[in-house]
Amino acid sequence: MAKLSLEIITGERVLFEETGIDAVIAPGVIGELGILPNHAPLVTVLQPGELRVQREGNADEPFFVSGGFLEVHDDTVTVLADTAERGDEIDLERAEAARARAADRLRSEVDVDRARAQAAMQRSLMRIRIGERRARRRASQRGGDPPSR
Repeated sequence: MAKLSLEIITGERVLFEETGIDAVIAPGVIGELGILPNHAPLVTVLQPGELRVQREGNADEPFFVSGGFLEVHDDTVTVLADTAERGDEIDLERAEAARARAADRLRSEVDVDRARAQAAMQRSLMRIRIGERRARRRASQRGGDPPSR
C-alpha cells in the first residue's frame, strides 16, 4: 500500500521528516484537510491549528503550526510553517501566559491592534488544547491522572 513522506519545516529547523505516513490532517484556511496517499497535487495556506500525523496502528502524532503553506506532490507532503512544535514540546505554562497576555490586550481600553491580539489568543488556545491532549494521553498510558487546570 502507498504511503506518504512528510516534512515539516520552519525558518529555524526541519522539525519532522519521515516516510511511511498513512495520512496527514492539516488546518487549512477553509477547513481541515485530509491528505492520503495518491492525493492530487495541491498547494494551500494553513491557519494556526493542529496538524496530525497518522501511522498504521499508532495514535495520531500532534503538531502545532501557526500558519504557513502545505504542498502535496507525488505522495510527498511538505509543510512550510511560520512556527511549529511537536505536541510533546509545548510548554503549557508559556502558552497559558501568552493566552493571559492576549486576553489582557483585548480587554484593554488602550489603542490595541485587535486583530493581532485575537490571532495571538487563537494561537495560544490551540497550543494549550494540543498540549493538554498530549499530556492526558501520556498520563493515561502511564495509568495516572490527567493534569488539571
